[in-house]
Amino acid sequence: MQLDLYVQACQAVRSDRLPKGGAVPRASYQRIADELRRRIITGELTSGERMPSRQALADEFGVGPRVAADAVQQLVAEGYAVSRTGSGTYVRPKPPLRRLTRSWYRESRGGSPFRADMAAQARSGGWESASETVPASEEVAARLAIEPGAEVMRTGYTFTADNEPVMLSTSYEPLAITRGTPVVLPEEGPYAGRGVVERMREIGQRILHANELVTARSTDVAEADRLRIGRGTAVIVIKRTYYTQDHPVETADIIVPSDRYELAYTIPVAPE
Repeated sequence: MQLDLYVQACQAVRSDRLPKGGAVPRASYQRIADELRRRIITGELTSGERMPSRQALADEFGVGPRVAADAVQQLVAEGYAVSRTGSGTYVRPKPPLRRLTRSWYRESRGGSPFRADMAAQARSGGWESASETVPASEEVAARLAIEPGAEVMRTGYTFTADNEPVMLSTSYEPLAITRGTPVVLPEEGPYAGRGVVERMREIGQRILHANELVTARSTDVAEADRLRIGRGTAVIVIKRTYYTQDHPVETADIIVPSDRYELAYTIPVAPE
């Protein structure tokens, strides 16, 4: 599953090979960078491997050494490669692949599910967040079964493990349900830092199940900067929605770097 998602996201940055020979405009360094990035993402250029020299790239793509150098520097700026003085430029070594557990047990037992997941890995979990009232977009409204433009509380999160970014999340909760209650601001008040299931339970909203749609794509600039990863890196996108018996009460977009984390799902099965 992880490999399939990774390849799907790689296709977003795939470019045609450049023909050799002939006049090539200066902006072609970006096309060369796209091709080198694709090779890194797909594993043609492996972690720690030395990048092709400027002359080798110039010969391959039919450009001058300066254009080739600019292409490599682009990948250094994006975090895909690292320059070593007197040695050359290398594909940045990949961090070890870690696991994020998607578990209903952790969601329902109380406390922060993310902190519980990090504690199980002997890591210190935390997050930064900011909340604001916004009108629901058409997509968010459809996921929450409310009218477009209805007010929702949007909360953006950057989750960390040992002070390093792990994943991003943008959560939406209908103010028609939470307005005037102690949980209207997810990270303030007596239930700050609790999971959605526990917070909603406190105002009489008993969550019975959640749906998750998992896809993959490339990061945008803001996401890459927040996660401290290369721009255009493949990420897993989870669109999660929590439901009571009658209606949705929260939906979120969760973004996880696919070269650092894999998802593990624990699925409860009711006894016969």
